[in-house]
Amino acid sequence: MQNRKTLDQFENELEAIGYITERNDRIALTAYLATELGKPLLISGPAGVGKTEIAKVLSQVLDAPLIRLQCYEGLDETKALYEWNYQRQLLKIQMGREHLQEADLFSTNYLLPRPLLQALLSEKRSVLLIDEIDKTDSEFEAFLFELLGEFQVTIPEMGTIRAKERPMVVLTSNGERELSDGLKRRCIFLFVEPPSVNKEVRILRAKVPDLPERLALEVARAVNVLRERLSLNKIPSVSETMDWAKALLVMGKTGLDPAWVDATLTLLLKSQDDVELFYREMGAERLLFESSKMAQGERHVHGHQQR
Repeated sequence: MQNRKTLDQFENELEAIGYITERNDRIALTAYLATELGKPLLISGPAGVGKTEIAKVLSQVLDAPLIRLQCYEGLDETKALYEWNYQRQLLKIQMGREHLQEADLFSTNYLLPRPLLQALLSEKRSVLLIDEIDKTDSEFEAFLFELLGEFQVTIPEMGTIRAKERPMVVLTSNGERELSDGLKRRCIFLFVEPPSVNKEVRILRAKVPDLPERLALEVARAVNVLRERLSLNKIPSVSETMDWAKALLVMGKTGLDPAWVDATLTLLLKSQDDVELFYREMGAERLLFESSKMAQGERHVHGHQQR
């Protein structure tokens, strides 16, 4: 029997591929348990906190192909599971072979697998990402129960198809609607919040090695203030924080100043409502003042811990 990985080994593998974890990291622990228990992982949280990235990282750690189903309103099983190759079926009928039976037309030879079925038919374990499940309706959720609970699907014309190798299933939700108890019951749940200042600094330094430490710290603090102090329609994502830091680096900046906050604000805030809210309730100078106060608080806590 193959030895199981320990949590420490799993976290080390995450770090080795550039995924930043923290001490007693809840994300790493929950993902580890989902992989070891063979249970689907349901990841919820605001848009842009890295939910989809977790599935991509698991694909690398498990050395498993990533199969992605992007959800949208109106998605049904013909787009998610399978379609029949009607042209090949028609050609078979037109050939006029004797003793043609229905079973001859409804076999795997005429099946066009979509992402869900691709994951079940894969000879190698895969990571199946069902992205933004909250965009679908309750009927589609119910359709997934068999897959999530038993790793199989039923095709009326063919019967039940079981997974050749159980995929690691990851579902993400931005919380646009409440998901059903039936779906939650079949999954291990993880809520992902925006990263702490320290974690975001580590992410920035890892992804943008040329970024000065001071600039990375000031950017992370400023973005943290925006997320915490303003009721934005869309909080800045980690990737948008990175874009902001890169833009400031391109302009030769080593720290933040009000003029450049104003000039580059739309790299972080992507709607006019959020931009107007920022200037109405905060503005660049206050943003930097609040970020500075946070820095003073960090120094105070650090000094208290050392005494």
